Amino acid sequence: MTDIHVIPAGQRVAQGAPLRIPADALHAYVRAIWEQAGSAPREAQLVADHLLAANLTGHDSHGVGMIPRYVGSLRDNELKLNLHAEVVRDAGAVLTIEGNKGFGQVVAYEAMQRGIERAQQLGICAVGLRGAHHIGRIGHWAEQCARAGLVSFHFVNVAGDPLVAPFGGIDRRIGTNPFCAAYPRAGKAPLVLDFATSAVAFGKVRVAYNQGKQVPPGALIDHAGQPTIEPKDMVEPPNGSLLPFGGHKGFGLATMCEIFGGALSGGFTTHADTLGTNNAIINCMLSVIINPAAFDAPNAEAEAQAFVDWVKASPLAEGTAHIQEPGEPERATRAEREAHGVPVDPNTWQQIADAARAVGMPEEQVRRWQGSSR
Repeated sequence: MTDIHVIPAGQRVAQGAPLRIPADALHAYVRAIWEQAGSAPREAQLVADHLLAANLTGHDSHGVGMIPRYVGSLRDNELKLNLHAEVVRDAGAVLTIEGNKGFGQVVAYEAMQRGIERAQQLGICAVGLRGAHHIGRIGHWAEQCARAGLVSFHFVNVAGDPLVAPFGGIDRRIGTNPFCAAYPRAGKAPLVLDFATSAVAFGKVRVAYNQGKQVPPGALIDHAGQPTIEPKDMVEPPNGSLLPFGGHKGFGLATMCEIFGGALSGGFTTHADTLGTNNAIINCMLSVIINPAAFDAPNAEAEAQAFVDWVKASPLAEGTAHIQEPGEPERATRAEREAHGVPVDPNTWQQIADAARAVGMPEEQVRRWQGSSR
């Protein structure tokens, strides 16, 4: 692999309208960056698939803007290229899988495939994945299970990288610890619930910071514990904290995600002995994958759809166009972005170019890729 050089912090560029990058061009650029860094073609493909899908569904916080941080992890030897999911214990309906700091977009995909195969055989499988480099948008893994006709629940911790204050506290003690669930439907898109247990994901704060925007009230506190809407209070020293969504409820769910994901998987939880000091994002995830056909529930599909239809038929509040089911906003965003390109703010686009240079991509190639915006 080409030597990795430190990416300079640099100054944010002057703000302008987001660039619009055709999805196929952006996918090819991401693949090229990781192949330049040393990834095998299949690995580069899976990473590009995942990052682009996050952008297409509107989750820019987990999309191509993560590339600079991933390159930092590679530089720090905290991201290992071309590694695969390793089954360390097979207990039938329970699998424990080691990620070995491999690309989360690879090891999580492989872990889900193993869990899917086992759930199809046994009716259910619990998969504990530990030690994976950032596994990205968790809904991606629920959708993978749903495509196989399986229900799934996912509890994730962000090990050793606290960003969220506990309910009643004022400093960082917990990760953003996502929760996700999906329910497949014959002939329809699955219902997908996917959210960070913080009021907003940290990546959304990063996006707002790069765009020179504020964040909604109730999402952040500064280093002294005072409410703020300025992303710089979170991003720049002395760093503040995210708040859990819904007060004690989000804090409680984050706690269970930490323990289910970090402890049950055989990984680790966040405490004084595990705090990270580098670019790496290490995830552990407990996934419970279920074959709905294993239940004595012949009317499950009809009952699920009857409930969705009932809810969506509610009289609308003022200013509401229609009631959206879980996963519906992402589908609408995907259709718009596939047609008109993926918006990427100028700061993020510049940072991606710097990351491409850092892994040794020749300048003429960087300039060619950077010119692919609309």
